[in-house]
Amino acid sequence: MKTFSRAFAVSLLAVCSWPVAAVAQVAGSAEPVTAVETVRPAPRGEGWMKRHEQINSRAVPGQVDLVFIGDSITQGWEGAGRATWDKFVGSRKAINVGISGDRTQHVLWRLDNGNVAGISPKVAVVMIGTNNAAANDPAHTAAGIEAIVGKLRDKLPNTKILLLGVFPRGATPADALRRKNAAVNEIIATLDDGRHVFYLDIGPKFLTADGTLEKSIMPDLLHLSPRGYEIWAESMEPKLAELLGGR
Repeated sequence: MKTFSRAFAVSLLAVCSWPVAAVAQVAGSAEPVTAVETVRPAPRGEGWMKRHEQINSRAVPGQVDLVFIGDSITQGWEGAGRATWDKFVGSRKAINVGISGDRTQHVLWRLDNGNVAGISPKVAVVMIGTNNAAANDPAHTAAGIEAIVGKLRDKLPNTKILLLGVFPRGATPADALRRKNAAVNEIIATLDDGRHVFYLDIGPKFLTADGTLEKSIMPDLLHLSPRGYEIWAESMEPKLAELLGGR
């Protein structure tokens, strides 16, 4: 993994003592993961590989301007988010590179094995990390995200990266995994360089004024409802349009 920037390293050290929580629900999987694995590319099982190969078939040279990279929350654009996808990105030569249950290490493996091979999109939207929260402290999760950003910069040097803050989860701000995701966001915000990587945290848009996450937005307090996808698209649209060079 490449060397951390000074700002990133300082932020990482600030939370490196965060205790590793007990295993809890993750988006699409409940399998535990060790901290070191967050930056070590790793594949998963047969069903996952089928989805991976399907994504590879979508990466058609000259036909992709926009990629969405993530876990089940991103894959959900093909389910609860389908109508919103069609409205906001359907005409933008976009492909969905999300797989349910993925953690940072799985995305790293996919990027090394075809998901972006031969394409040069204008923008890559990245939202990953909530599945690492149960077993990893924020510093290690952030390191995995930083590794993904670095790999995208290496493989897609002409692509702008819209790095989204990890979405909130759990009913209230006191939720342990929500707090860990928030700590991850504090670190990865420093990856924004204003030229190639642009950080955007739309998490507050999902919450009420007191920080409550309602089930009308995330029915299981983790995955988005159709309204949740509308909020995602509407909140991201100004920055996405800017990076794409106009709607």
